[in-house]
Order: sequence, then C-alpha cells, then structure tokens
Amino acid sequence: MVPERTARVRQRLGERLAPYAYIAPFFLIFSVFGLVPLLFTFYVALFDWNPIGEHVFIGLDNFTRLLDDARFWNAAWNTISIWLLSTVPQLLIALGLAHLLNHARLRLAVFLRMSMVVPYITSVAATTIVFAQMFDRDYGLLNWLLGLFGVGPIDFLQSVWGSHVMIAVMVTWRWFGYTTLLYLASLQAIPRSIYEAAAVDGAGAWKQFRHISIPSLRPVIVFTIVTSTIGGLQIFTEPLLISRAAPLTCGPVRQCQTLTLFLYEQGFGQFQFGYGSAIGVALFVLIIAIATLNYVLSTRIRPERS
Repeated sequence: MVPERTARVRQRLGERLAPYAYIAPFFLIFSVFGLVPLLFTFYVALFDWNPIGEHVFIGLDNFTRLLDDARFWNAAWNTISIWLLSTVPQLLIALGLAHLLNHARLRLAVFLRMSMVVPYITSVAATTIVFAQMFDRDYGLLNWLLGLFGVGPIDFLQSVWGSHVMIAVMVTWRWFGYTTLLYLASLQAIPRSIYEAAAVDGAGAWKQFRHISIPSLRPVIVFTIVTSTIGGLQIFTEPLLISRAAPLTCGPVRQCQTLTLFLYEQGFGQFQFGYGSAIGVALFVLIIAIATLNYVLSTRIRPERS
C-alpha cells in the first residue's frame, strides 16, 4: 500500500508541477535578458555613471535634468509624431486589405497573401536605403513625380514633417503585411453562415463589415494596437540610417531624433550612462502609459448594434 500511495503522490505532484516546468524556460530567459537589465537600468539612472570612471550616487538629479532638457522633449515629440503617422495608417490599410482578401474573389489570391510577408522579412537597412533614395530631393522618384505636376523638389530629410512622414512610410510599408495576415486569419475564422444570414436580412457589405467583421476582430485589433504602440515608440533603425551626416541626431537640428536615438547618443555617444538610463526609464514609463491607455480605450469601445 505504501509504494502505491507514494506513486500516486508523485503522480499528482508531477501533474501539478508539469505546467510550471513547461513555462519555466520563458520566465528564466525573460528574467535574465529582460527583467534584470530593466532593474539595472533603474539602478544606473540614480548615478553619475561613467563606464571607465567613478559611479557617483546623485539620486533623482538625472530625472530633474531630463525634465529641463529641450532635446528630450524634442525627441519625445518626434517619437510620438512618427508613431501616430505610422501606426494609424498601418492598421487601417491592414484592416481594409484583410477584408478584401477575405471576401473578394481575386486571381492569384494565395500569391497575394504570401506577398504580404515580403516587407516584413526584408532587411530594415535595405528598406531604409531604398526609401531614402525614393524621397531624395534631387534624384528621388517621389520628387520626380511631383515635378510632373509642377511642384518643386521637397527636401524631406531637412524638414520636421517631411522626415517624420518619410520614416512613417517606411514603418507602415514594413509592418502592414504582417498586421494584414493577423486580421485575415481572424476573419477566416468567422463562419460564413453569419455573413449569409446578414445578407438575407438585407445587410450590405458595409454593414456586414461594421457589425460582423469589426466586432469579431476586436481582440486582434487590441493586440495589434498595443504591440504597434510598443514597437512604434522604440523606433531606432530607420531614423538612424536615413541621415548619413548626423545619424545619432537624425539631422542637424534633431528634426527626427527619437527617444531611442537620444538614449543611444547620450549613453554610447557621450558615455553618460546614468543620464542615458534615465532616458530609458522615461521611455519605459511613456510606453506603459500609452499602451495602457490604448488598451483601455480599445476594450471599452462597444460594437454598434444594428
């Protein structure tokens, strides 16, 4: 009896511990490469930290300096502006394309769906180089097309809004295909009988889209909004590569320098690790705040009743 009871206890214990063992590798890797660096960043932000010199504890002085730094507020504005200009069109384009691919009878539909992955798997550096050439003031394709209508050349990189639009187009092109496939997979999970019943009741394509497709996609829409917010506010490579003369400031007047570029400039360009860590903490708080706000607004919006 004792061996049988011991075996049952071990079996029950194994069944209870097995789920935790399956997910333990993720939490272990996250702790080593995510949580520990994050906590260390908070710690370094409290110091005047020179990587090859002394580490002097200064408390919240780095954050006080941050609030009075016009470069920080400029980088924060650039980050939010580029994020809005890239995220909103990206999600709307992806939603429209997913609906089209799901309902329209198109030739080569499978090929079109597969082609949505091409921008996502393309190198960011290659994408940036191509778009920088397209938006070039003297030899760019876009300015050539504008010239056909009598519009003079526009120096996108040297203006605030021009550089923001340029980067936003790159981000939108790179991510809209991935988002489209997420929406398309969710749309294909909706039973066709629901659309057929709505059509019998007299609902047109627009009403079906508003009252069937959108409500069914709400969980995926919330997911893409949150992930786009997290990724968009951490944009780094595109603004770094488009300005060859001043890559860390993204132009002579910091017209498209984002918070991550400002962090890199202060931390690894000027070796002010404490101040750079304070910028990282501020970026972390900004991402959490905006992502939480987006999540709350997205989940509280109720679908309309027909």
